[in-house]
Amino acid sequence: MAKPARIAASILNADFARLGEELGRIEPYLDFLHLDIMDGHFVPNLSYGPPVIASLRHVSRLFFDAHLMVTNPMALFEALAKAGANSVTVHIEVYPDPARAAAAARDLGLQFGLVLNPPTPFAAVAPFLELCDLLLVMSVNPGFGGQGFIPEVLEKVEAARKLIDSRGLAADIEIDGGITPDTARLARRAGADAFVAGTAVVRAPDPVGAVEELRAAVRD
Repeated sequence: MAKPARIAASILNADFARLGEELGRIEPYLDFLHLDIMDGHFVPNLSYGPPVIASLRHVSRLFFDAHLMVTNPMALFEALAKAGANSVTVHIEVYPDPARAAAAARDLGLQFGLVLNPPTPFAAVAPFLELCDLLLVMSVNPGFGGQGFIPEVLEKVEAARKLIDSRGLAADIEIDGGITPDTARLARRAGADAFVAGTAVVRAPDPVGAVEELRAAVRD
């Protein structure tokens, strides 16, 4: 059974010249912050890393979830922990057997999650959900903000919800990509617990109102 819904913002498309100000405005309305770290190799885009996270940590008390779209995530774990990240989420496409990565994260006091891209079947992560605090189902192909929601991934959300509930596991189910009130509502019905919105929040004329609309859409 889905837990109370949680809303996160991704800062990927925020104005980095005003990042602290933009985060401060919406922080009271968020449950956590989603940090998209890209290396230009695993995905074609390049974003930011631990120094930006450390700067944000000075001005924010939110839970920081670092989504690592990189070819060597474990190389960043220690720097991210020192910067103030609370959780690392790595792609099953990078670690088909993620047990070592999960152990490394926990040794540093970090929570651990797995991500699967739209083409990747749920079966790839199913054997490893016991390792996870979070399963992130990508509803766009990762690398760039502002893409359209891929509805076919909702079948994976449903499969994850069924398996997590049947095993009594603690992992949350998060969805990221093309999240709007309409798509968030669909994902909530499929069993998602956490919702990451980027463009729909940080580029909205009224970011606070956009978060509140998302929360209303997934309220049980």
